[in-house]
Amino acid sequence: MKWETPLWMVACLLFASLPRVPGQPDTTCYAFVGETVILPCTTTSPGELILSKSMLYWQIESVLVHFFHNGQDSLSYQDERYHGRTSLFLDQMKHGNFSLKLSNVQLLDTAVYTCIYKQTGDHPNETQKSKINLIVSAPSSTEEAPSPSGHSQVSFRSPADVPRLAVLPIFFHLLVMLGVCHL
Repeated sequence: MKWETPLWMVACLLFASLPRVPGQPDTTCYAFVGETVILPCTTTSPGELILSKSMLYWQIESVLVHFFHNGQDSLSYQDERYHGRTSLFLDQMKHGNFSLKLSNVQLLDTAVYTCIYKQTGDHPNETQKSKINLIVSAPSSTEEAPSPSGHSQVSFRSPADVPRLAVLPIFFHLLVMLGVCHL
């Protein structure tokens, strides 16, 4: 179901705007195996960031998922499971968008990811951290079940059906926001 991918991206970005609970991930994102997901991480800055004096880590505990340093990707210590599957939005980083694009998502990618940003140089800033929970589900499956009449019936199931319901309040929030903007 290709049309769901942008829906999950929108839901992920909407989760990022909700209030944070201390000790909990800032955002939860959902994806199916094989899809591409964007893990959101942003900062506000009074002006453009100087990327040549920036460090950005994406990690899961001590596992390095992606590292950006002195204006360029530095992936020599990247965990091999993520090799060739991660990228940043380089054209948007100077404006504070440190989101990670993770391609060909696998079940083993389910984890809490930490985005850590630090400005270095003459005017270092505080280290900024954000935690993003990624939940990956297997693709939808079909099952054939015999009916009382003896004919086969096909039912469709998806392990992510329940998390999809969790997105409904977000869409309600979005609709309310859109309604307020048009007043």
